[in-house]
Amino acid sequence: MIQGYISKIVTALLTIGLGVALAATPVSALGEGGASAGIGAARGDNTPSNLVNGDSSIIKRAINIMLFAVGVLSVVMLIFGGFRYVISGGKKESVTNAKNTILYAIVGLLVAVFAYAIINFILGAALSGGSTTNV
Repeated sequence: MIQGYISKIVTALLTIGLGVALAATPVSALGEGGASAGIGAARGDNTPSNLVNGDSSIIKRAINIMLFAVGVLSVVMLIFGGFRYVISGGKKESVTNAKNTILYAIVGLLVAVFAYAIINFILGAALSGGSTTNV
């Protein structure tokens, strides 16, 4: 019982002591350039720092990753539908379900391709300010 209180008191004192030590650290201890140089150094190579401008923008990367995931999922479902078709054994209901899986996988793949084209068209027109695209 008493040990629990002692450990809580020691933890609180150490936390307060660490906080005071960090608050009392002079700015010169942060090195050349201060905190902004440290933040810049923490950013890794090829890490985008802009939100929407350029090919390395965060939004464009996120959209490309999501479209890639949809494309991969469509191909996996296409293979799964083909596997279901092969093992259906001629049962009408199993064949129909397998064909639907293949059909929906192809539709999903087409949606991903067209979404990629549309997004590149819109982003290309918006970023270049003209009507030229890089599709």
